[in-house]
Amino acid sequence: MSERKIPTGDRPDHEARQTDSPYSLNSQFLIAMPGMQDPTFAGGVTLMCQHNDEGAIGITINRPSEFTLLEILRQLNIECEAQGVAEMTVFEGGPVHPERGFVLHTPGGDWESSAVIDENISVTTSRDVLAAIAKGQGPEKFLVALGYAGWGAGQLENEIKDNAWLNSDADSAIIFDLPVHNRWERAVSKLGFDFHHLHTDAGNA
Repeated sequence: MSERKIPTGDRPDHEARQTDSPYSLNSQFLIAMPGMQDPTFAGGVTLMCQHNDEGAIGITINRPSEFTLLEILRQLNIECEAQGVAEMTVFEGGPVHPERGFVLHTPGGDWESSAVIDENISVTTSRDVLAAIAKGQGPEKFLVALGYAGWGAGQLENEIKDNAWLNSDADSAIIFDLPVHNRWERAVSKLGFDFHHLHTDAGNA
């Protein structure tokens, strides 16, 4: 399966270059340390979609927004026909461009603007995937988010050095199957230790 990058129109200016960083967090979970003081990221788990020597993009997967999917569909003039879709939670993907929608989903479908994160997770930014979801014809599993988290060149690396973040391999089950309130703890447990033993003297992100 070949990898496509997030389309230029859906990533910040510093992401125009496509080369990966030698230390790449692509398809990793970025996990906020317990002492994270930035309320935007405290307790957060962010799926890293792209990381290169000019910056990084991620979508937070465990911060529910105040919106339901029905409200988003109505804004896009998409009629919701599928049972159970209307009341689904939309997530806060991050503070950058909160008006932009992103759909993390399991493989399948031929969407207009889509990028492969790993063999189990893709991200689509085009309207057609939401139209299919509204008809019950979308991906088997999905998460809809507004906005994304973005870092400039070297910023994320410095925050990791300051002990603000942990990282682990992404896990589609955590994104699509696990209750929201369990996602941070389960992501930490993938590293092989008890989250209660983490220090809380993390830096600021």
